[in-house]
Amino acid sequence: MYLSRFLSIHALWVTVSSVMQPYPLVWGHYDVCKTQIYTEEGKVWDYMACQPESTDMTKYLKVKLDPPDITCGDPPETFCAMGNPYMCNNECDASTPELAHPPELMFDFEGRHPSTFWQSATWKEYPKPLQVNITLSWSKTIELTDNIVITFESGRPDQMILEKSLDYGRTWQPYQYYATDCLDAFHMDPKSVKDLSQHTVLEIICTEEYSTGYMTNSKIIHFEIKDRFAFFAGPWLRNMASLYGQLDTTKKLRDFFTVTDLRIRLLRPAVGEIFVDELHLARYFYAISDIKVHGRCKCNLHATVCVYDNSKLTCECEHNTTGPDCGKCKKNYQGRPWSPGSYLPIPKGTANTCIPSISSIGTNVCDNELLHCQNGGTCHNNVRCLCPAAYTGILCEKLRCEEAGSCGSDSGQEAPPRGSPALLLLLLLLAALLGTAGPLEI
Repeated sequence: MYLSRFLSIHALWVTVSSVMQPYPLVWGHYDVCKTQIYTEEGKVWDYMACQPESTDMTKYLKVKLDPPDITCGDPPETFCAMGNPYMCNNECDASTPELAHPPELMFDFEGRHPSTFWQSATWKEYPKPLQVNITLSWSKTIELTDNIVITFESGRPDQMILEKSLDYGRTWQPYQYYATDCLDAFHMDPKSVKDLSQHTVLEIICTEEYSTGYMTNSKIIHFEIKDRFAFFAGPWLRNMASLYGQLDTTKKLRDFFTVTDLRIRLLRPAVGEIFVDELHLARYFYAISDIKVHGRCKCNLHATVCVYDNSKLTCECEHNTTGPDCGKCKKNYQGRPWSPGSYLPIPKGTANTCIPSISSIGTNVCDNELLHCQNGGTCHNNVRCLCPAAYTGILCEKLRCEEAGSCGSDSGQEAPPRGSPALLLLLLLLAALLGTAGPLEI
């Protein structure tokens, strides 16, 4: 009785303390899938929603250029200096490491001097458009958690589209349009993310903020993830409960920040003037020194670890789930339909653990988490319960003397009232799922 009162008071104190703390401490990061707690029935597992930490996802991507021969240097060619478009004695040569600019230099360590960057061929075939598709693929569903940032070594393009795919590149949807003149380029009125709201956060916009010429401080293009988060979590992202609640209940919002691939479509290089200078076409090209993509593996709130093995990302699933995204229940754990975890209620969420199938009782008898051996029995390799001498049965739920017909005053053991074997099995399963210990009375 005293233990029960203590646990109740402790639970009340935890609840009150959580409510009184500022948001960032309360909401946490959902970085634990389960923990052991003590109850009146003993030590049991407490399950909660969980997800991997956010990280630099460019470490795990594959990059593809289209057209594939668009990188400069094969054959070698000269191009104009970045700061002075009329000094055209710089060389790109793919056969010389010091003069080569391959795609992997978009993702290497920044801060070196001179800086490293990928570079396209120059616009020597003008007036044919100089267009490049840069596709970033993860072969895995990921959730974006921070702004996508593209740093150009050349001037930022006059026209560009950032696109996303949710089906591994089979179909594409625009994320955002970028242009020096949105109306002329894409027949769209210019907007910025600051013009959006909670109700229009999914709107695809064209922005002119990031499309100027050769200025040295004008090299970066953003796709603003955090500004969109802020419509729900506040300007400092302190009210993450509100954001998590929206992500939990609005599939379109959740999908908006989810991708398997990104595609950067470079449609027109930085010209800087109204007309292209046909006498100096070596001025016009694309060059990117860095791309940043921060996110996490999508594991449907059923894992905290995502491993990278054999060039592939895979969630290490908990909650009796399986699959690359923990998107289905494990064999013999299909007692109810699979469901993703939930961020709600704050702060631990809901695990929505897969539970054992009734048909799996004979093959997967116990697991020390949901199906408990009773009457002091211990689980052996998830296959059978090792029962004390006086007990028998799948879960050690029956007195051994009952099978021999010798229960009574002489044996010192009393048999429980009999019931239907099918009903007994069903009740045993229900009791195990509810964490009930000890023999059942029917």
